[in-house]
Amino acid sequence: MTDESTDPAVERFLNRAAAALDDYDDGYANADATLATLRTHVDELAGSVEGTDTEG
Repeated sequence: MTDESTDPAVERFLNRAAAALDDYDDGYANADATLATLRTHVDELAGSVEGTDTEG
């Protein structure tokens, strides 16, 4: 682990992905919904890396 701070987009992705997986584990979402949510978060992260982030 480094002392450098993690990119905010990566932190946001990790937090949202963990929340989606927690919802699945707790029975609040099915597998298809969880995968769709994760895909959305992956796309958002990719957009921020590519400079097309639409979230403020």
